[in-house]
Amino acid sequence: MSASPEFHHDQPITTGVLITNLGTPDAPTPEALRRYLAEFLWDPRIVDSLPRPIWWLALHGLILRIRPPRSAKAYASIWGDEGSPLLAIAERQLAALRESLAQRLPGPVVVELGMRYGNPSLASAVAKLRDAGARRVLVLPLYPQYSCSTTASTFDAIAEEMKSWRWVPELRFINQYHDETGYIEALASSIRESWAKREPPEKLLFSFHGTPRRFFTEGDPYHCQCHKTARLVAERLGLAENRWQLTFQSIFGREEWLQPYTIETLRELGDKGVKSVDIVCPGFSADCLETLEEIAVENKAAYLEAGGEKFHYIPALNDRADHITALAGLVQKHLAGWPEAEPDWNAAQEDAGQVERLARARAAGAKD
Repeated sequence: MSASPEFHHDQPITTGVLITNLGTPDAPTPEALRRYLAEFLWDPRIVDSLPRPIWWLALHGLILRIRPPRSAKAYASIWGDEGSPLLAIAERQLAALRESLAQRLPGPVVVELGMRYGNPSLASAVAKLRDAGARRVLVLPLYPQYSCSTTASTFDAIAEEMKSWRWVPELRFINQYHDETGYIEALASSIRESWAKREPPEKLLFSFHGTPRRFFTEGDPYHCQCHKTARLVAERLGLAENRWQLTFQSIFGREEWLQPYTIETLRELGDKGVKSVDIVCPGFSADCLETLEEIAVENKAAYLEAGGEKFHYIPALNDRADHITALAGLVQKHLAGWPEAEPDWNAAQEDAGQVERLARARAAGAKD
């Protein structure tokens, strides 16, 4: 937990925006993967099917001995000069969102980035916002479709971090944006642009990260929101129903997950004589291991081996201008009613308010 900083009554008070994503290991090495996976797989939102003592023994006695070297090789295959693709893209998204909000909003807003697992941590990000005087914080997890394993886990971590704070900020949480117009239009535009450079495929797959099927039966809306996103994008593109399909990837463990599975669907399409397939992954706001290695390499190979001829992965929205515009619009909408987002925000009034707060505090016996 982060210790509270020295408090000053005349500290400027502002609004903070926290963007978050899943996270990435610090390096493509077994040691870094072991640290990252230990944090990720110990989250009860990720694995909740076993009693905690039994899962701890399985995790530390077996999984963290076997999986890190294999995962490190996969990460090494996508690691670039900037390091982790996910982190590099997230930092560009952060810079672009800061610039866009500065142009849109009357008052200053502090924007920071934190990862649910790994670095920069959520703890470090919320501490930066607190130290900047953010008494109001809007959290935007970059997961368009809500899931208990992503969005809710982020909420858990932020709440846990703030348990030690004397002054918890007013919090707003954007749970999902799976059907926001700007997001849907950005996805459709990315696909149109890809098809403008070459002949459209016979089949377009919308591949989303999978979750255990019981999450859906227990009330998680993720499955439904994935279907709505895919349907809205297909409608924007004017695709007939036989031209597109929704699938789920990244299966882990032995229990049943949401189906159909992406890799099995690709093999079936290859077997059936479908010669060209494109895949887009709308649930990933930034390219990462699951898109660059799992989809663009592993799944591509499975499709070609099954008889397919042309496979193309359409990149995530990343830091595309229309994606940043959509995110900035989403933030602006959810900031409504807070001072820095209001048209009558006035810097001089804010400065005068700081001086008055300090004077009143000193009159009440405070030192500063």
